[in-house]
Amino acid sequence: MTVDRRRASAALAGLLLGLLAVLLGPAGPADAHAALVASDPGSNTIVPDAPNKITLTFSESVQLISGKIQVLAPDGSRADQGDPQANGSTVTIPLRSGGGRGTYLVSYRVVSADSHPVAGTLTYSVGAASAPPTETQLDQSVDPVVRALIPVGKYLGYAGLVLLVGPVLVLALLWPHRLSRVGPARLVWTGIGLVLGSTALAVWLQAPYTTGTGLFDVSADDLQDVLGSTFGAVMLVRLGVIVAAAFLLRPLLTGAGGESRADLALLGVLGVAALATWPLTGHPTASPVAGVSVVVDAIHLAAMAVWLGGLVMLTGFLLRRADERELGAILPIWSRWAATAVTALVLAGVVQALIEIASFKGLFQSTYGRLILVKVALVAVVLGLAAYARTLVRNRTAETGPRTLRRMVLAELAVTAVVLGVTAALVQIPPPRTAEASETAATSTTITQTVSDDSVSLQVDVFPATVGNNSLHLYAYTPDNKPLPVVEWTATAALPAKGIEPIEVPLLRLTDFHAVGDIALPMAGDWTFKFTVRTSDIDQSTLTMTAKIS
Repeated sequence: MTVDRRRASAALAGLLLGLLAVLLGPAGPADAHAALVASDPGSNTIVPDAPNKITLTFSESVQLISGKIQVLAPDGSRADQGDPQANGSTVTIPLRSGGGRGTYLVSYRVVSADSHPVAGTLTYSVGAASAPPTETQLDQSVDPVVRALIPVGKYLGYAGLVLLVGPVLVLALLWPHRLSRVGPARLVWTGIGLVLGSTALAVWLQAPYTTGTGLFDVSADDLQDVLGSTFGAVMLVRLGVIVAAAFLLRPLLTGAGGESRADLALLGVLGVAALATWPLTGHPTASPVAGVSVVVDAIHLAAMAVWLGGLVMLTGFLLRRADERELGAILPIWSRWAATAVTALVLAGVVQALIEIASFKGLFQSTYGRLILVKVALVAVVLGLAAYARTLVRNRTAETGPRTLRRMVLAELAVTAVVLGVTAALVQIPPPRTAEASETAATSTTITQTVSDDSVSLQVDVFPATVGNNSLHLYAYTPDNKPLPVVEWTATAALPAKGIEPIEVPLLRLTDFHAVGDIALPMAGDWTFKFTVRTSDIDQSTLTMTAKIS
């Protein structure tokens, strides 16, 4: 091995080890790629009567995990009954009738459209708040070993694509007949093994990832649930396609000449089908324009696999074994292929980033956006190396061209190994559009306050507590938290700091102790609400509260 080759190999090994250190580094909180945007009853609200169901609404469609949704009553007993139902982004949880007063705890864990678990809790109260139940809460975490292994598995899958797609294309269209195919065949079989192995690992890891258990705490039922999900179906398709492709590849890899144009065309179809399985289990499926995102992501992967796989073949075999005449025919064609693949890679990556980041702020203020910037910088380095390599192809000499070109290709491969690692990390990080949906849900919540005097306790809900149309719900209780019949309700809203005099709020009586009204609040600020509650011909109370409207 020459000094240059030893240095290049050492540099590549160092980059790969550094990448694995990043992927296996300290684990942070579990990343959910969907957000709970609404619930009925709302989180931290008080309702007058026990509901017969709870509705959870997420920012994207979700699938249920067996046994991972429960509702606990104030005494710690189960308040839910029957099986919850998922319909797109909405989950409905049926409840037992006649639930008692106090605070209820809802725990949920579901799988988002991009195959990531979404877990959380919320509380609501019936009649009056109490200490929330704490017993037998569902585990909301992800095992750190499982979470660390998922991007490693994805990295191995990407590496398998590189060793499979690019080499097969070079063998089919550019490989000189006189050269042995033993080395490239081993490369292709390695790629097939990596794809199959990473797919099997992904199926196994998905079980503890979604249920929150340990790496070896997977039951047959857990695996059956995974295989019965959308994720499992896509993984099974990938396995079937790769196995079918392996049978068709044998003549090409042995050089026996038995492959036909029909076989090559079928291989192309299988390749497209295999590539499509990656975006179908990731961010693109939850994109606002899912069809566009899936196609763009598949193009991105295909361009990456063709380009990097071709570089591997170039540096590993052709630049060492092909003679000057063969290289003179191969390199110009490969140079055009690489230019086309890089163009597709960059354009597809830009479209993906625009869809996932959603705003200029998200590019700099989110982990996802900053990793995109790192990826862009690394790709810029690779493009510079590729441009120099293309110059060598055009102006190479017999003595220095292949040797220098090989060093440039090795450098390209070293940097792109890190790019693949960044890509593997990106699929585990929620994109800014998900974070923005979560923030919107967090800010669009009901303001709930209770004001009281010696005879009346009045709960007031203001929704959504923002400038514009708002709804008011009023619930009257006795000081000992029993429903209090009200004969007449009146309410006004004023903003003294901005000179807005009291505005009357028309109220509609729904029950003896519950009234509702709507009002348009024209400005943000600390609004003063005044309520008069008449409970008999001679008894009434006037109560005042301040609510911040944003």
